[in-house]
Amino acid sequence: MAHAPQIKIPATYMRGGTSKGVFLRLQDLPEPAQTPGPARDALLLRVIGSPDPYGKQIDGMGGATSSTSKTVILCKSTRADHDVDYLFGQVAIDQPFVDWSGNCGNLSAAVGSFAIANGLLDPARIPRNGVAVVRIWQANIGKTIVAHVPIVEGEVQETGDFELDGVTFPAAEVQLEFLDPVADEEGAGGAMFPTGNLVDDLQVPGVGTFKATLINAGIPTVFIDAAALGYSGTELQEAINGDALALQRFEAIRAHGAVRMGLIEHIDQAAGRQHTPKVAFVAPPSDYTASSGKVVNASDIDLLVRALSMGKLHHAMMGTAAVAIGTAAAIPGTLVNLAAGGGERSAVRFGHPSGTLRVGAEARQVDGQWTVTKAIMSRSARVLMEGWVRIPQDSF
Repeated sequence: MAHAPQIKIPATYMRGGTSKGVFLRLQDLPEPAQTPGPARDALLLRVIGSPDPYGKQIDGMGGATSSTSKTVILCKSTRADHDVDYLFGQVAIDQPFVDWSGNCGNLSAAVGSFAIANGLLDPARIPRNGVAVVRIWQANIGKTIVAHVPIVEGEVQETGDFELDGVTFPAAEVQLEFLDPVADEEGAGGAMFPTGNLVDDLQVPGVGTFKATLINAGIPTVFIDAAALGYSGTELQEAINGDALALQRFEAIRAHGAVRMGLIEHIDQAAGRQHTPKVAFVAPPSDYTASSGKVVNASDIDLLVRALSMGKLHHAMMGTAAVAIGTAAAIPGTLVNLAAGGGERSAVRFGHPSGTLRVGAEARQVDGQWTVTKAIMSRSARVLMEGWVRIPQDSF
């Protein structure tokens, strides 16, 4: 019996923020996978090692968590005022699908670096020494991200002394600006608050009714008070991920939140849209010990936030969810703002399972409607490995 040979595809394995994934240039993909569709999805699934009923992704590049089951496709931008088009695919671990419904804010930090190193940026835009400003078109949500990438002797600087909780080693700082981050989600009408309210009563049959802030900024997110769920906001991963009933409850909240936000028509559709919306719970500041053993003092943070991604409590914080947190914190009356003490603010530092993170947002009210012009945060990025990924020729 003849067996299909393996093919190799140029690829780079990169860390961006507290995530890592496989970065690919569109032009390097086999022709059937250069356009959206089943062939592309099948190829990426095989690259990452999904679907894996064992949940380990042993036969692929995935790391068996939502933070490490990610793919990125990049090309020179088709838009005159942008440098690179960035498409993000969240690969399910045990199911055969790739979710294209949102962005990855963490991997956004690596896009500018990859674009510079792989010839996707006009060399005239790259200083000999200084900071290269890379204008990124985020194709999943149709938004602009501006990355400020440090350059030394004409090459991307990756090492440095910038520390990011959730990442073991320091690296060079990459500042990201998420411009007009309210995504034009289908059904949400491009509104920051799809329901028109800062706080809603979210009814979840069989679970309860919760006060919730449903916001579409960075990524659609459902915020709930930790106390209403019986939590303190200081929980680490094992407290949630080891509780099957808790995970079922959060998935029910997520599904009903998606319907209420207009992202899906029926809760049954939530299973095919795992990446969005996110669910997070918030609480006022409190002392706690992060997963690394680091003590986080209440006096050093404005509030506590815990968020779930792909059905599990995230080990740190998704970058896009951080944008949602910063935006909601800047708008008086949201649950996030109230947990931070209320009032107007342009930046917030929150505690997450791995430590703390600061994010800023410029929000204002126009004709009675809230809008946000940009959200800003710093991350870091580093190439982990580059070369080729190999997959069986008959994988797609």
